[in-house]
Amino acid sequence: MTKQLAAIRKAKSAGEAPRASERASGAVEPELDRADKILLEMLAIPGRSGREEQVAEYIIRQLRRAGVPPGAILRDQAHRRSPHGGEIGNLACRLPGTIAAGRRMLSAHMDTVPLCVGARPVVRRGLVVPAEKATALGGDDRAGAAAILVAALEILGRRLPHPPLVFLWTVQEELGLYGARFASLGMLGRPRLAFNFDGGSPEQVTVGATGGYRMQIRVRGLASHAGVAPDKGVSAIAIASLAVAELHREGWHGLVLRDGACGTSNVGVIRGGDATNVVTPDVELHAEARSHDPAFRRRIVCAIQRAFREAARSVRNVDGACGSVTIRGRLDYESFRLADNDPSLAAAEAAVRAAGGEPVRAISNGGLDANWLTARGIPSVTLGTGVANAHTTDERLDLRQFHQACRIAVRLATG
Repeated sequence: MTKQLAAIRKAKSAGEAPRASERASGAVEPELDRADKILLEMLAIPGRSGREEQVAEYIIRQLRRAGVPPGAILRDQAHRRSPHGGEIGNLACRLPGTIAAGRRMLSAHMDTVPLCVGARPVVRRGLVVPAEKATALGGDDRAGAAAILVAALEILGRRLPHPPLVFLWTVQEELGLYGARFASLGMLGRPRLAFNFDGGSPEQVTVGATGGYRMQIRVRGLASHAGVAPDKGVSAIAIASLAVAELHREGWHGLVLRDGACGTSNVGVIRGGDATNVVTPDVELHAEARSHDPAFRRRIVCAIQRAFREAARSVRNVDGACGSVTIRGRLDYESFRLADNDPSLAAAEAAVRAAGGEPVRAISNGGLDANWLTARGIPSVTLGTGVANAHTTDERLDLRQFHQACRIAVRLATG
């Protein structure tokens, strides 16, 4: 860790300094050495979805060292409502305001995808990358979790004037936004403005996101000996293969473009079979459909259901018996788009400009905690933290962009 911090300091000495706009406005420049230390420490903590307790304990230790009283640190039971269970629920820190204004909320998620477990962050030419090529980095979304923690510590350490605040670190975002979906609204204290940190450039201001629907598909056939009596069997693998092939052929798998509408679908998991000498009787698949247009997303779902049911009817054994399909689906999150005059959007764009950037509005084709926060009455804008190529072994985090995210977070928290 010491070597990595030294590499960061060397990169800073080569050119990163407070922007002219920061100096002219008298804005607080975050303590970036501390921010970098927090970032690298948080990236190194294992914390896949449902296993976020070590991450939460790290955040709590930092807050308590900064003087936050135990009563200001809150947890909910979101994990008990999640279908995946989990170690802990969401973590929040509420600070009373020193200036009269509506409460503001800064949020980020603590969990990472499984590919990040075991990651060791290293700094190379101003980028944080995984040391081994076998793991992703986990900047999605440890960088966001670190940025809002930095904002909280700056306010506490420097006693900066600020409106009433709530900092929220959610769980299980990567599994379907369950932390945000089941967050205790009472714990959040009715925020008037809300800012979520997750994703790419800190100048990117995400005002909307797609909706996502997930399916578990169970295909049942008939087992038989694949060498002695293959004609007596009904292969569940054959049924599943025909269905996926038909979806691909008809343009309902991958990028889906029909009648001027756009969406995506994917069969991402398939499990089944134990031996090559058995006609496989049972296969389970997991699939999803996404679109910003709820009606078009339903068309994609119907196409998937139809393909599997028709495939099940078409595969028959010598006696005329066929397979069957059971499909269970759920809406993970609905699409949304903030109004152009949304006050959180106006505040976010002002903060980006004040930090020397030029905000660019964006719509996400992936789900965000902001989907459920907005649906539950807390319209939320999402800002980036410098992460690129998330969920891959090529993931990287641009330190200068992370520093910008910290500056923007401090500005938003101080109002």
